[in-house]
Amino acid sequence: MNEAQQERLRSVRRDLHSHPEPAWREFYTTSRIVDEIERIGVDQLYTGRDVVNGDARMAVPGDNELEAWQAKARDTGAREDVLEAADGGFTGALAVLEQGEGPTVALRVDIDALPITEADSVAHAPAAEEFRSTNEGYMHACGHDAHATIGLGVLEAVKERDFRGTFKVVFQPAEEVIGGGKAVAESGHLDDVDHLLAIHIGLDHPTGEIVAGVGGFLAVRQFRATFTGETAHAGGHPAQGRDAVQALATAVQNLHAIRRHGDGATRVNAGVVEGGTATNIVPEEATLEGEVRGETTPLKEYMSEQADTVMSSAAEMHDCEVDIETTAEAPSAVSDDALADVVYDAAESVSGVTSRLRTDDLGGSEDATYLMDRVQGHGGTATFVGIGTDHPGGHHTPLFDVDEDSLAIGVDVVSEAISQLSE
Repeated sequence: MNEAQQERLRSVRRDLHSHPEPAWREFYTTSRIVDEIERIGVDQLYTGRDVVNGDARMAVPGDNELEAWQAKARDTGAREDVLEAADGGFTGALAVLEQGEGPTVALRVDIDALPITEADSVAHAPAAEEFRSTNEGYMHACGHDAHATIGLGVLEAVKERDFRGTFKVVFQPAEEVIGGGKAVAESGHLDDVDHLLAIHIGLDHPTGEIVAGVGGFLAVRQFRATFTGETAHAGGHPAQGRDAVQALATAVQNLHAIRRHGDGATRVNAGVVEGGTATNIVPEEATLEGEVRGETTPLKEYMSEQADTVMSSAAEMHDCEVDIETTAEAPSAVSDDALADVVYDAAESVSGVTSRLRTDDLGGSEDATYLMDRVQGHGGTATFVGIGTDHPGGHHTPLFDVDEDSLAIGVDVVSEAISQLSE
């Protein structure tokens, strides 16, 4: 990759970094991606409702919030045609190259940001070099700006290479809330895919290191439980009330007491708890937002069933009701060895690659697993590729940043692997 191409990658990444948008609100991001796709030139370009199965979207915010972010994107310079297609939070894009007979290969990259206030110290490169987040309270703290940029770079590289077959790049919204993967998987776009690659930058691997087949995905379910009781005067008539906060507190304690399973790792967390209106009122309503995870999908289901039992029992114990809603979930997945081997071999010839790992555990959750399962379920192969980058702050922290040298490395490794698949 020459210097001009690397500079374009840096420019696109910095533009995306300075305009972070959270799940289903990636209006400017989608517009910018579409600009680059059209510059490259593709055979098919899908946006809006043509990218996802609308019925399968999860964790979609309310209309007022969507409209506010859409207006913000318009003011920032997003294209009206893209904003119209994405109306209602149908963000994301899918580009297709058709280059003769051969396999159908897909690359999945995610595009959303996180609700984190970015550091503004001179020690933080985006602040020092003036591409820090302009959407205060939100930032690309996990590298999705780099993922989208690499996806665009691979699209252009594959078009210029002697690749024979069909190549698709999915720019997926809403990964951070585990809300977009299922909707993309059920869109039908992946049902003819022979090989799927998904990527993630960093993951505590340094610049120059490539992980050909990331594993260790934890299946996850996120939920919201609303406990409902009855108000009363806490001093004069406490026995006339039904304390929703008491039910919630019992649920939190017992969620963490769920027996762990002997077949593998399991997790539970009560992340957000809220309830009550005043010190002298028996609380009528309280909410709990939490999650369970498992090393496999059956282990996640075990934890999920136990959690629902705990919350229902806690409500009954305190004469309250509880409504439990699944807000998002994703299965586990396994990278295919044969496809990981192709990536591993491709990385050997790429300038800038200093070390290669065949596999490493993610230790977390990712909704790319929906796409991987979909492709594998239709007879294809899939792998999740780690692209190392030196990052001064950990993922999901205000100081997170990427080493921009890793952008070109990622593009070259993935595009070389795709070229080898067409052979």
